Amino acid sequence: MTEREQLVSLCARLGAEGPQAAVMADQLLKRCDQLVADRGWTRVQAMEHLLTLLVKGRSGETIPGFEGGKPPA
Repeated sequence: MTEREQLVSLCARLGAEGPQAAVMADQLLKRCDQLVADRGWTRVQAMEHLLTLLVKGRSGETIPGFEGGKPPA
């Protein structure tokens, strides 16, 4: 199973429907590549970070630095 197929499966298990799960997987892969290029992280570090955000966000939690703030007016 490819990395993309695994991500599609994970997104589907987290509640995304077919086409939406595929789009989410593609976005995760793209952002992972961006983090590797921009921050010099390994691919594993970048994907671990993104999956942590995904799972915690799905359950309504935030990680430090992602608490948000007052929405723009």
